[in-house]
Amino acid sequence: MAIRRNSMFETLSMAYPLRMDVLDELLTGTRAQDGVFNLTILDLPWALEIRDEAPLALAILVRGSGWITRDGIAPERMEQGDVAIITGPEPYVVGDSVQTAPQLRIHPGGICEPLPGAPADYSARLGVRTYGSRKSGEVMVASGTYQVAGDVSRRLVTALPPVLVVPAAEVAGSVMDMITSEIQRDAAGQQSVLDRWLDLALITTLRAWFARPESHAPGWYQAQTDPVAGTALRLLHEDPAHPWNVTDLADRVGVSRASLARRFTAVVGEAPMSYLTGWRITLAADQLRSTRDTVESIARRVGYANAFALSVAFKRVRGITPTDHRRAA
Repeated sequence: MAIRRNSMFETLSMAYPLRMDVLDELLTGTRAQDGVFNLTILDLPWALEIRDEAPLALAILVRGSGWITRDGIAPERMEQGDVAIITGPEPYVVGDSVQTAPQLRIHPGGICEPLPGAPADYSARLGVRTYGSRKSGEVMVASGTYQVAGDVSRRLVTALPPVLVVPAAEVAGSVMDMITSEIQRDAAGQQSVLDRWLDLALITTLRAWFARPESHAPGWYQAQTDPVAGTALRLLHEDPAHPWNVTDLADRVGVSRASLARRFTAVVGEAPMSYLTGWRITLAADQLRSTRDTVESIARRVGYANAFALSVAFKRVRGITPTDHRRAA
């Protein structure tokens, strides 16, 4: 079964043909579906604890300024319009100060719980998906959650830090300007509109983050602007089932074997065939979980001669057989 890419990301890939190919593929299973949204309006001093348990979430400081904190990492400053991406199910707090105690807690499903000591009941409904004590409050925080499906998308999530913040100036534009009006709107098809907005917001923020020098973008992302490693990477992703070897790949790129191996390893962080093995196993792992196709057919689809060859490679990389992986799902 061929991996079907989300059409919106395909459109973005056409606009950014080199840089977006691999990111697009990793986003395939990260498309928002029935995303949970909250718009919370608070007054100083303020703090909001979010326990949505989502593997991937966005938080946008629509109005005001403050800090985002999480156990085990240094607090990050957020100014008005800044966007944070949060990975992993652990809770985090957005507040005016790292010392301010949370006054409201958001649980999975967008359920809001007022906490002791709050000057007002911020869990009161002010409108659709909107909570607070008054609409004209000094601070406005929007949050949205993602579900991450499969091993392909987990490659993206594991490449991100637990919390990253992108300044408003780097993600400004019509996508972010839509958020307050769309969250509070109650119209036919609104959930689909919000899900697609979350898709665009995520990819806009990720693109801005990876472009920052301090992001330490993963090798597969940095490689895509490299004429040697990027071309090889794109070929491997376009046709992982091809019987690639370094000589064949080097010929297609137009460089020597030594040049390809040296450049690819330096930029991506591993040798071309090692990268290909990891990518094939990731694709196989996803298909084992999401389809009822035989191990034999999946093996041929991702580049192995038969089920036995895939099983040997899968167990070497993952420590379990494809059948055990499927059973665990």
